[in-house]
Amino acid sequence: MPISRDAIAVAALSWLGTPYRHQASLKGVGCDCLGLVRGVWRELYGEEPEAPPRYTADWAEAQGRETLAEAAGRHLTPVDPAEAQTGDVLLFRWRPGLPAKHAGILIAPDRFIHAHDGAAVAPADLVPWWRRRVAFAFAFPGVI
Repeated sequence: MPISRDAIAVAALSWLGTPYRHQASLKGVGCDCLGLVRGVWRELYGEEPEAPPRYTADWAEAQGRETLAEAAGRHLTPVDPAEAQTGDVLLFRWRPGLPAKHAGILIAPDRFIHAHDGAAVAPADLVPWWRRRVAFAFAFPGVI
C-alpha cells in the first residue's frame, strides 16, 4: 500500500510533546529518536520488521560501526541526503568520524521532528548546524 509523504509527516507530528525516554516508543508516554521512527512505522505499516537490541547511550561509539544506518538500510530505502524530502528519515552524526546515532523525520523541506535527550518530541529547523551533521537519509517503503 503506498504511503504519502504528507501522511508520514502527519504521523510524526502526532508525537509532538511525547517525553524523551531512552529506548521507549509509546506516543504520549515516552520515546527516544529511534522510538519515534519505530512508532511512525507502526502507525503506517503495522508490526515492526525487527525488534531493536538493547542499547546504551554510548552504543555507537562503543561499537564503532554504523549500526543505526545498517538497520535502517534493512527496512528503508537509502536516498541521497541532499535529495531527502518530506517524510524521509535523517540520521545524524554528532562529530566527524563517529557513527550516526541520532534520527529525525523531515516534516518540511527545512524542518524535521526528533526526540532529543532531556526534551520532548519537537520540530527543529534544519539549520546549517544540523545539515552538516546529516550522514544518511532513507525513505519509508512504498512512499509516493
